[in-house]
Parts: sequence; C-alpha cells; structure tokens
Amino acid sequence: MLMIIGLFSTSLMQAHDANEQHHALKHWQNNKHQPLAEGSFYMYKNGQVFIEDAQHHILKFSLNDLSKEDKLFVLQKQQSINQLNQQLTTNTTKVETSSVHAYLPLLLNLSIGLIMSLGIWCLFFKNRKTMSVISTTLIVVSLTLFGFKKHVLKLLSVTTNPTTMDAAFIPFKPNIHTFWDATYFYVESNGIPTTHTMMVGISNHGWQQQVPISQCYIGSNAWPIPLNPVISATPVPVNAAHFSRGAIAVAVNGVAIFNPYTNTGVDAYLDGQLDNYGGHCGRADDYHYHTAPMHLYSATSATLPIAYALDGFAVYGSTEPNGTAMQTLDANHGHYGTDGVYHYHGSAAAPYMIANMVGQITEDATHQIIPQAAAQPVRPSLTPLTGALIISCIPNTNHNGYNVTYTKGTNTDSVVYSWTNTGVYTYKYYTAGILDSTKTYNKSAPCTVPNALNEIPYLSNAITIYPNPTTDYLNINLNNDIKPIDINETNLYNLKGELVYHSVEFKKNITAKHFAKGVYLLKVSTSKGLVIKKIIIE
Repeated sequence: MLMIIGLFSTSLMQAHDANEQHHALKHWQNNKHQPLAEGSFYMYKNGQVFIEDAQHHILKFSLNDLSKEDKLFVLQKQQSINQLNQQLTTNTTKVETSSVHAYLPLLLNLSIGLIMSLGIWCLFFKNRKTMSVISTTLIVVSLTLFGFKKHVLKLLSVTTNPTTMDAAFIPFKPNIHTFWDATYFYVESNGIPTTHTMMVGISNHGWQQQVPISQCYIGSNAWPIPLNPVISATPVPVNAAHFSRGAIAVAVNGVAIFNPYTNTGVDAYLDGQLDNYGGHCGRADDYHYHTAPMHLYSATSATLPIAYALDGFAVYGSTEPNGTAMQTLDANHGHYGTDGVYHYHGSAAAPYMIANMVGQITEDATHQIIPQAAAQPVRPSLTPLTGALIISCIPNTNHNGYNVTYTKGTNTDSVVYSWTNTGVYTYKYYTAGILDSTKTYNKSAPCTVPNALNEIPYLSNAITIYPNPTTDYLNINLNNDIKPIDINETNLYNLKGELVYHSVEFKKNITAKHFAKGVYLLKVSTSKGLVIKKIIIE
C-alpha cells in the first residue's frame, strides 16, 4: 500500500503545469545585510513574512527586519499573488490569479506528506484499516485540489474597484472628468486649478515669462494612471538624471506634478521658481506643480490621496489612509499600508513626494514616463526674465484669460492675454502701464472638460447652500431662476459615491448632524437641469 501511495503521489507531482519550476532556496538577509535564513517564500500577511526552510519548517520574520532587496522581493511576490495586474472592466471584475498556481502544488505536497507520514506510522503498527482510510483520503484530497483548481483560484483572486480610486477626484468635479478601461484610470482636465491662485510668489530669478493657459488633457490625451501597478525590482530614482521631462504624477485636481528638479538640474522650490502653491508654467504655458500639493486638503478629506503617481500608486499627505498619523517612511518616501498596498507621502521638504519610483514604469529616451498626456504650446517659449517678481495673476471677467502683473526694478509691468472659442490667442505686454507690443497666435480651439455629472453651467447660481461647511443642518435657498415646483429630486452622495440622502420633494432644510464628517456632493435635479454643490460636513 505504501508503494501505491508513493507512486500515486509521484504521478500527481508530475501533473503540475509545464511552466512551474522548482527554485533553489533563497538566502535571506536582515536590514543590516547579515544572514537571516535560507528558504523559500511561503506567505506574507499582516507585516509578517513566512519562509519555509529546507526541513519544511515555517519561519516568521517582520517585513521591516528584512534587507531592502529582500523586502522588495517579498512585496513583489505578494503583489503578484494579489494580482494587481488583473484585467478590469468598467464594472468591478474578478480575475483568476495565475501566480496562485504556485500554492496549489505546495498545498498538495503538504497534504501528501502528512498523509504519507500517517501511513508509515500505521504500517509500522500494522493498522491496515487506517491505511485504507488514508489512501482514500489522499485520493479525495488530490482530486479536490486538481479537479476544482479553478474554484480554488477564484476564491484566492482579488477585486480592484476603480470607483474607490475615483473617490479622491470627486471633490474636484465637475472641473475634471474621470473614466477608466481595463488598463488605465484616466483624468481629463484643462490643467488649471480652481482652489487657489497661480504664479504669485515666483521670485526675481525664476520666471521664464511663461503664463498659464488652458490645456487639452482630454480623450486620448487624458492623464493615464495604471490600474494594475506592479512593484519594480529596482526602483528608479526621481532626480536630475531621471524624469527630467514631463510629469511623474497627477494631482486629484487634474494638475500635473513634475520632478522637483527642473530640466536645468536645480531644485525648483529652493531656486525660487515656484509660486506659493508649488507650481509654475512650463514652456508650453502649461501650469504644473513641482512639489506635493498638500494645500489640496483644504478641499478634500485628509484620508484621501492628493495625487496618483504615474506608476499607479497613491500619494497621501501627513495622514495614513485610515486616518492615523503618518508612519515612518522608507527610502522611496512611502511605505506599505495596513492593506498591504504601497503608497507615497507628501512633505514640505525634499524629496517632497517621491524619492524613487516604486512601481514599474517606462522611461523613454527623453527621460519622460510614457504614456502620459502632452501639453500643447501656442507661442514660442521665452527666456528667464532676471529681476522679475510676480505679484498677481487675475482671471478676466470672461474667464478666458489672465492679467499677470510683476515688478522689475522700479516698474510694475504686466502680460494681459486671452483666447477665443475659435483658438485665437492674444498676448499684450505692458511696461509701467504702457503697451509695448501685441502678439497674436492661431491654434486649436480650447477644449471643454466633459461633464460626467451633466451639470448645466448657467444654473450654478440658481441654488444657494448655507452654511457650508456645516455641522448641524443645510439650508437650500432657491434664487429667481428656479421655483420649488421645478425641483424633481435632491440627492446627497459621500466620496464613495454612496447615496446618503434622497428626497423627491423640495425641502428647504436638510439635517446633517447624523452624517459622518467629510466632503459630499449635493445634486439637485430640476426641470431646467442639474445643479451640483460640494458640501463639507464638520
């Protein structure tokens, strides 16, 4: 009988998939690069790494005790197991994880080993009745594992929901638009922030005479964020040698975030090239940040990301996703959260956001991450204006241009510019209030960000909500353009997209004291269109 068990187990061992291989035992080191153990990776759970040694003993170590190389090895393995690379659809989709195949032979081997050990024990004591039971059990276990492998895989598969990612962008809608496919989460915007001013504070040696214009980050030129990020075996440093062109991340308000180092190799912040919010304009008159946009937390929840790196991992501020204080950061300026997923953190000092790109990315010959959105200039780039200090950047009344004012020496000069719906851009340059020159350029017509929320712009002032922020209640005031009979329904959504309040009748007051603190969207459907208001409950 023992021979039958051995032959049967051998046949099962040989029934593994052809692409499965037996790997040599790995030499593990601690964070001081001293020998720690020798064995194969078994499992990672709750910050603990389980290693199986040559004698099949399971050893347990804290992830933080491992060397940097071994830590990345473990997390890459776990990343593969969790299948962050699964295929998504617009609805949440479960996928089968191919890497889980590795666990089925291990589970089978352990089962067979245990049963064979019991069989030998029974044979030694001449217990043939028990041997028969063990043989039957072995057959049942084997058939269960291999005959229902797909079902086992399905139980071990993971689910990625892009709507969870979308929650970080909701506070900045409808100024941005998001959508996704099986590979990427896309952010559409015009690159212009709506929660703060631009350009003010750029110092007397940092301005290259560029001014912000609306960009067309729309459709095929939207910002792509990988939905299935994969840990890289060798993180790429964010420095003057890498990613010197283009963005490394996109903020949740649709503004690009570039390397802290400019294309000249200097720290843009320390060199005085940035405004009060960590941004400035590039050669295409494209506004972007060079530091972590921590200021966005004035418009969003502290437990949500302020940006997503182009490797697919989120960027948080000084708070962890669960609301606790930021934990110790690793050399990449981030760490793994309690959910086992990596994320970065922003800070006021260098490296500001990302020290090394943890996720796998592709850097082209121009030192730019691809794919990514591209800005389009409407005029030739200019040179730095020594001695200039920008003191204001004010949008015009038509919201199709700006007046950028700066001091230079004893003069107060300005650039007044605007664009038309047909793509005619006009720049007027003033010195001490006197018009020096006018330049006109013809380019493509400015883009309009798709409004997934279907809000009618002219109705934005038809309804007033107060107080906002609030703690106890919301008052809804209808202006002259709309009457109570025009109200079809009122809905309040939290940042997860969950409906927390609904009424088909117009009500002037909504009790808010039983809602959790955070940012909400109030959507009032009327016979004339949809009105959307961002609500903050404190």
